[in-house]
Amino acid sequence: MIEPVLAIVGPTASGKTQLAVELACQLAGEIVGTDSMQAYQGMVIGTAAPTPQELRGVAHHMLQVWPVDRTVTVLEFQQQARLAIAEVQQRHHSVIVVGGSGLYVSAVLDDLRFPPTDPRVRADFERQLSDFGPSVMHARLQAIDPEAAAAIDPGNGRRIVRALEVNALTRAPFRARLPEPTAVVPAVRVGLRIDRPTLDARISARVEAMWAAGFVSEVEQLAKIGLADGVTASRALGYQQILRALAGECSFDEAREATIEATKRFARRQQRWFARDQRITWIDYDDADLVEFVLRLVAGTST
Repeated sequence: MIEPVLAIVGPTASGKTQLAVELACQLAGEIVGTDSMQAYQGMVIGTAAPTPQELRGVAHHMLQVWPVDRTVTVLEFQQQARLAIAEVQQRHHSVIVVGGSGLYVSAVLDDLRFPPTDPRVRADFERQLSDFGPSVMHARLQAIDPEAAAAIDPGNGRRIVRALEVNALTRAPFRARLPEPTAVVPAVRVGLRIDRPTLDARISARVEAMWAAGFVSEVEQLAKIGLADGVTASRALGYQQILRALAGECSFDEAREATIEATKRFARRQQRWFARDQRITWIDYDDADLVEFVLRLVAGTST
């Protein structure tokens, strides 16, 4: 019998990776990441990807998989991550899934099926978005799929383009809201709970540390090999802000502050997403009994 996967979730900067490494050491496990940006090659500092020292010899999958100029779909990520999980289980090692993106965690563990995509169709809508702006594209979506338009923010160009693409390819409405999740990969789900002031302070400190570690230089090097051409990678937190600074659209100090604020907003969205999932067992990020609590939880599901 294959034991359930252990999933560690929660907002960015809450300590998920540190906990996952400690648990992997205790359980003879391997980590499968669900951070879509850590999966791009060279995006290390800005994604807070774990260093070899932080991993302490623990195998970590889904790091540095695709080049930055490649647009990776959630479906591709889902397939690659599930393959990694299966390979770890075949070695009879424990699997620890770690991630702060609710969509990607759910894509890997739940029965999420994604509509088809076509790079040429998507590129055409992307060009139209650039030429006309999101409000015009949202009005177009409203005319052909009012339910999707009502569920998508008029300023969210990426989601509008995806809805138009799905409509063009399937001649069917786009489901803007995900269905209730149904697990296909049995998992014990643990969430790290952290209060907002502490989380905000940790995010600010993390971004400052990224800048000190050479984040700007990392983006400069990635820009030389096509970062700006990567539809997904170029929009990653911090990377898009530094690209704007490199283009002369703002100062690097402004880019740093914008990164801090954008990351705080992203953390709020992460918390709201996970708060809806009744399958998650929550524990304070700084609980002295954190590791032992999770180990007892895992042991209880294995008996």
